[in-house]
Amino acid sequence: MTVEETQVAEVVVVPREEAEKVVCENEKVVEGDDKVKEVEAAESKPKAVEKSSSYKEESNYLSDLKEFEKKALSELKSKLEEAILGNNIFKKEEPKKEEKKVAEEVVKTEEVEKTEEEVKTQEEEEEKEEKPQEVCDKKTEEVAGENEKEAEEGEEVKKSEDGCEVVDKDISLWGVPLFPGKGFEGTDVVLLKFLRAREFKVNEAFEMLKKTLQWRKESKIDSILDEDVCADLSSAAYLNGVDREGHPVCYNIFGVFDNEELYQKTFGNEEKRGQFLRWRLQLMEKSVQKLDLRPGGVTSLLQINDLKNSPGPVKKELRIATKQAVGLLQDNYPELVAKNIFINVPFWYYALNALLSPFLTQRTKSKFVVARPTKVTETLLKYIPAQEIPAQYGGFKRDNDNEFSSEDGAVSELILKAGSTGTIQIDAAEQVGSTLVWDLTVLGWEVNYKEEFVPTDEGSYTIIVQKKKKMGSNEGPIRNTFRSNEPGKVVLTIENNSSKKKKVLYRYKAKKCYTL
Repeated sequence: MTVEETQVAEVVVVPREEAEKVVCENEKVVEGDDKVKEVEAAESKPKAVEKSSSYKEESNYLSDLKEFEKKALSELKSKLEEAILGNNIFKKEEPKKEEKKVAEEVVKTEEVEKTEEEVKTQEEEEEKEEKPQEVCDKKTEEVAGENEKEAEEGEEVKKSEDGCEVVDKDISLWGVPLFPGKGFEGTDVVLLKFLRAREFKVNEAFEMLKKTLQWRKESKIDSILDEDVCADLSSAAYLNGVDREGHPVCYNIFGVFDNEELYQKTFGNEEKRGQFLRWRLQLMEKSVQKLDLRPGGVTSLLQINDLKNSPGPVKKELRIATKQAVGLLQDNYPELVAKNIFINVPFWYYALNALLSPFLTQRTKSKFVVARPTKVTETLLKYIPAQEIPAQYGGFKRDNDNEFSSEDGAVSELILKAGSTGTIQIDAAEQVGSTLVWDLTVLGWEVNYKEEFVPTDEGSYTIIVQKKKKMGSNEGPIRNTFRSNEPGKVVLTIENNSSKKKKVLYRYKAKKCYTL
């Protein structure tokens, strides 16, 4: 599997020898111990979290495209316009006639070789039996009837009062008009997705688009949002927040299927698996509604796939359904997922990847990012800000949060060197009578942690808010509050006794208390 490594902008403590080497090579600072000490001192101070060098979507502006890409887009638009004007988008390909021609030639040859007596005998027998031509005519009528039915159900060719076909120029995909003549700014964005999925091969992209439109019509996808399917699966996949670039984030929680009752209810037979696929497509349609399919808009999603406690590939039904879902999404929703991040990845994941890999394009696989259980929060932070990461994954986002809103306080960070202690001070001097609220998370955990309120008045006693204790990764993010009745400060102390550096993320705010 191709795993994309994305760098996160952060300042780290480096050994003195390496620091001196960097100083010398860049010629930005003078050599010597004093400069190294300044660097280390700067790292030990809290600072605002810098935005990571997250991934960027490929540009959908015509001016940013390469010449061969512009040419391919122009050709695809011409083919699409011609197909729409000719009412050919939903027409099925006519059946091949090679076999019919071969059969006719064989019959002619046999007739030439027949003697008059054989022909006479054949005619006498035909009087008693149904004639071959009648059989052929019947078959033709059946095929014609089937084609007529397909035309009624699939093509739905409309005619005006004078009998002329009416051209449907209102064909759209994901709410975006596809007829180039309409000049809608989102048309190019949608067409570029199909071109990129087929490496700008115009004919292949056009066929992919046609098949998608036909599939959506036959499967009634445009009305899928009105359906009530698999209500029990609301915890299996859902949309929650946005990433650093504004992409909607969709979480797929495979662990819910560890429940045997839910598993059987979802995958027990072919009909149930069909309902599961219908539900997953419905969620995809909901996701697409959150996109802005215009040049410069957010035109794709970020998918998080949590494999913790997932039944895994040993479950045949899940394996079949997963393969079907991957196929449908890849064939009919091209380039709508910017990244696919797999977290809490168990050992069997690699076997599943080997199974699905042949069905994925190289472009799709290049968007995969894999994180083991110990690297979940660290990996997600590369793409999603802490305030948008759910608490169960080490972030600060909580359901129905009454303390912090998306507009509250920026998240800051503190880097702790191995074997060091760091403190975070929340000034309460001007917040007397208010309640201080804070969130804190440590990447990697395994630290000692305590909280105290230190009054400004030296004659007052220090108040223990949280006594010192060792905290592991199972603790999750910390949220605590303290109401200050006198001037002072809240001090959060983190001891890193491990041999690895730790990153601490935190935020806080003061809530004023009103009395009647």
